[in-house]
Amino acid sequence: MIDVDRYLAVLGVARPDTPTADALWALHRAHVERIPYETLDNQLGRRTDIEPAESVARFLQGRGGYCFTLNGGFAALLQALGYDVTMHVAGVQDEVEDPDGPGGDHLALTVGLDGERWLVDVGLAGGMYEPLPLRQGTYTQGPFTYGMAPSTVVPGGWRFIHDPRGAFDTMMFAPEPVGMAAFEAKHIELSTSPESGFVRVFQAQLREAKGVVMLRGCVLRRIDAGGTEERIIDVAEDWYDVLTDTFHLNLDDVDASERARLWDHVRAEHRKRYGS
Repeated sequence: MIDVDRYLAVLGVARPDTPTADALWALHRAHVERIPYETLDNQLGRRTDIEPAESVARFLQGRGGYCFTLNGGFAALLQALGYDVTMHVAGVQDEVEDPDGPGGDHLALTVGLDGERWLVDVGLAGGMYEPLPLRQGTYTQGPFTYGMAPSTVVPGGWRFIHDPRGAFDTMMFAPEPVGMAAFEAKHIELSTSPESGFVRVFQAQLREAKGVVMLRGCVLRRIDAGGTEERIIDVAEDWYDVLTDTFHLNLDDVDASERARLWDHVRAEHRKRYGS
């Protein structure tokens, strides 16, 4: 069970009387605006659980997560509100579709509503602001243009094609419904392996109506209709201020020694990539 009313309070959305399209759109927008995509615990070496009730508890404590956490928790909320929600094994891919299908490094959600099925994804870093129909075409949301197309290798599967300024090229998902257990092994790998990008590089992102704001290591980037603005955060105090002020992260459980260790890690990774 999850605390639906407290979850909705975090989102700033009133509890809908019925599972309508208007309510779903409002929930989706609020989620990507207020609950960040973030990998803080991965860098701190903390084990996390993707069971939806645990994910929702994180949100209520002022934290976010990555796709398994964000979409898992959101699926639980939508189900509690009466929506027809399905989880799918998905994968982030390059422009050319992987002939082996989705690799399982992403959890995608679809919702059946008003006779149509929609891609609903609050865990796609820097991605959608609102749901997209499972219908081939291009769709503009704010300054970004996305594509939806049937998979060419997985019958019944679909591909989300990111804007060229996105952090990845495409995401594809298989049609079969699955439960959270389908993602447990991949979650352990991605959240604990020293080779995982989620462990090596700190990431935080929030989607806004006019664009996206993201922090990757020490680089804070905003993308909107005016272009891309970047700046390097090279002072620890300023970096932690960005986490709390821009990404709304509650850092009360991160002590001084952990903060120092994390900052050293972030700076070391920045030097590896940029040499300064």
